[in-house]
Amino acid sequence: MNSSENNNDAKITPPNEEQFENVKLSTWQGIKKFLSELLDIRLDTDRDATIEAVKKDIPFKGHTAWILIFSIFVASIGLNVSSTAVVIGAMLISPLMGPIVGVGLSVAINDVETLKRSMINLGVMVVLSVLTAFLYFKLSPLTEETPELLARTYPTILDVLVAIFGGLALIVAKTKSGTIASVIFGVAIATALMPPLCTVGYGLAVNNLNYAGGALYLFSINAVFIALSTFIVSKLLRFPLVRYANSKRRKRIAQVASLIALIVMVPSVYLFINLLDEQVFENRTKEFVKNVVQYEGAEVVKFTQDYETRDIEIYLIGRPVPAERINAWTSELKTTEKLEDCNLRIYQGADQSGELAEKLSSEVKAGILEDLYVKNEQLLEDKNSRIEFLENEIANLKIKNIPFKELSEEVRINYKDIETFSYSSKITTNFTKTDTLPVINIKWKKGVASKARKEQMERLETWLKFRMKLDTISVSEYP
Repeated sequence: MNSSENNNDAKITPPNEEQFENVKLSTWQGIKKFLSELLDIRLDTDRDATIEAVKKDIPFKGHTAWILIFSIFVASIGLNVSSTAVVIGAMLISPLMGPIVGVGLSVAINDVETLKRSMINLGVMVVLSVLTAFLYFKLSPLTEETPELLARTYPTILDVLVAIFGGLALIVAKTKSGTIASVIFGVAIATALMPPLCTVGYGLAVNNLNYAGGALYLFSINAVFIALSTFIVSKLLRFPLVRYANSKRRKRIAQVASLIALIVMVPSVYLFINLLDEQVFENRTKEFVKNVVQYEGAEVVKFTQDYETRDIEIYLIGRPVPAERINAWTSELKTTEKLEDCNLRIYQGADQSGELAEKLSSEVKAGILEDLYVKNEQLLEDKNSRIEFLENEIANLKIKNIPFKELSEEVRINYKDIETFSYSSKITTNFTKTDTLPVINIKWKKGVASKARKEQMERLETWLKFRMKLDTISVSEYP
């Protein structure tokens, strides 16, 4: 009997093994469900409401136009004074997103009418924004090239990334069921669009077509990538295509929309790759100069890189770097990724050709001069104070050593109408500077006409300055 019980016990499966398998299975399914729902936006997307909202935001007239004008003014002021906070404030009230999102969505759903309206209003938006910025900078007395303005004169890979992710955030937020604050949409677009449009107006106002063209180029790239982001998200979410009664027309419109999307996407991808390559080139150059171009006693004061010509120019001051070390830098440059085909040029302060002085930019020269001025400003002020003090002391000594007896005899001989002649010193101060002024007082004999006294007084003052070797003297007469 005991043997039978033992055999039965051996055949029984442990009671918790099956439950454990079920728990593992349910846990894995729960994780899969959580991950699938974490980034899934299809279930919470209201396609019809999104299309209606985008179409509603396309027109630029009435309140929207005035809000755009005011926000452009605020952004222009922020760029003019290089205030990032003011530019961000302008973004919060900017309504720039409508037409650009309309272009991307209309191409995605084959809506030609919406595409036409979006393109027209996009043109109105650009003209109105540039005109507003142009008027501001034309009337503003401040036309200095601030860092905020210069940063928007040519596109970089960072600007493109802002446009891409800003556009994605915008259209994803717009597709969500319910209401999300419109401020979010405005910030997403204004971040990439408002400053370049203001910079276009600045470039036209100061007659700098390079700035205007570069900023317009930046705006165009950002607008394309924002519209492209809208197009991609709309396709991924399977927004319903606009249906036309004529099947041939529907097919033709679909082909046109696909062609437009292709025309936009291919150059955009090419441009993105080029900008990315240029940004990588600049970063690698900075790393090379920082980590490789080192020599004890020499210092890099400036370096430039040109992506088109592949030239890297480095300016050094201090101890001359021997040719062997420069050759080693060149060899290492040829083995640095993305810099293999670059040309390294070194300019040293010891060059006798004067090439370094010619190549150094005005900014570097100005910086060096400013540093020297700041360091020596106090010393110059001290020297000026000492010179002024010594000049006053010399004047005082001259006054004290005046031969009054001889002077009075000469006055008596040359000016017979003078009855008395006296001399004294007057000390004056304006509370910052103290001066000692020689004072001559004379008394005329009775019967001398006023006109004769005036002429003799002028002649006497001129003669006394020459005789006493003084620059200033006070000559007056007793009443």
